Amino acid sequence: MARDTHGPQQRVRPQPMSPQGVRAPPGALLLLLLAVLGPPTEGCPQSCACDHLLVNCTQKDLDSFPPGIPLDTRQLVLAGNRLSWLPSVSLNILMDLVYLDCSSNELGDTLEATFVSLPLVYLDLSFNNLSRVSASAFSLLHSLVVLKLSDNPGLVEVEKDAFANNTGLRELDLSRTGLTFLDASTVSQLPNLRTLGLSANPWHCYCPLRELCVWLESSTLYFPDADAISCHSPHQVQGILVSAMEENLNLMCFTNLYEKDYIFLMLIGFAIFAMGTGVAWITGVCVVLYNRACKSKEDDEDYEDTQVCPQPPRQNAKDEDFEVYINAYV
Repeated sequence: MARDTHGPQQRVRPQPMSPQGVRAPPGALLLLLLAVLGPPTEGCPQSCACDHLLVNCTQKDLDSFPPGIPLDTRQLVLAGNRLSWLPSVSLNILMDLVYLDCSSNELGDTLEATFVSLPLVYLDLSFNNLSRVSASAFSLLHSLVVLKLSDNPGLVEVEKDAFANNTGLRELDLSRTGLTFLDASTVSQLPNLRTLGLSANPWHCYCPLRELCVWLESSTLYFPDADAISCHSPHQVQGILVSAMEENLNLMCFTNLYEKDYIFLMLIGFAIFAMGTGVAWITGVCVVLYNRACKSKEDDEDYEDTQVCPQPPRQNAKDEDFEVYINAYV
């Protein structure tokens, strides 16, 4: 039996075939994979860290919006920098951006036309320099679910319709700001709201805040650090929970009067008394002058009557008969 002098034969793996039966070139699978996954992501901004669809620029001492952010970015973290404004054009070309963290910056009241066409779900603007939230600031963020505006000590005003178009909001944080008043309808009409932060604000618990106090008492929302939602002024109610102020405000607003209220009422009473006295005096003077004028006119008429020659008195019938009788015998 003859031996095989050529040694064991090596198997050769067949090349992949194309649908037409022709073997594909070695790089075809790579090209196909790239076609499925899409083009490679753009470069990462300098000094930022990128991980697939996340761009993290935390604490990079940035004073302006970083250029070169990939257009397919879904999460952008700019926390801990020195940003004082956000360029609307550079931000709104990120059409896939759903998460934006701009906390701990220097952003002020330049948000009117900042968020135009973004599908943001999460927005963090805490620890900034905001002073007011207008009705148009977030009106185009229809997908917003979480909004953090806490720790803006200069924030003193939130307009009544500031969140009217953010009907999907589930979490809103307004804690540790400068708010002394908040219209109850601003938050009570958000149908999906579940968590509301209002703690550590200098609430002025007076009559205008009564509706919010009543709503807080009956609301089923979750209020983080609820024990810190307390009155800061007036001093008579300082430290009392806002949600427990309904009865006090009823007394303060509908039955109780402060010293300044009494002074105000006294001034009004004095003004009414002075006006009444003045009107009575003027009326009396007018009546006296009118009476004097009428009396003077009557005196003048009597004087004119005395200047006319008087007619002899007419004899009565008895005297006339007697005179006829005398004349008959004369």
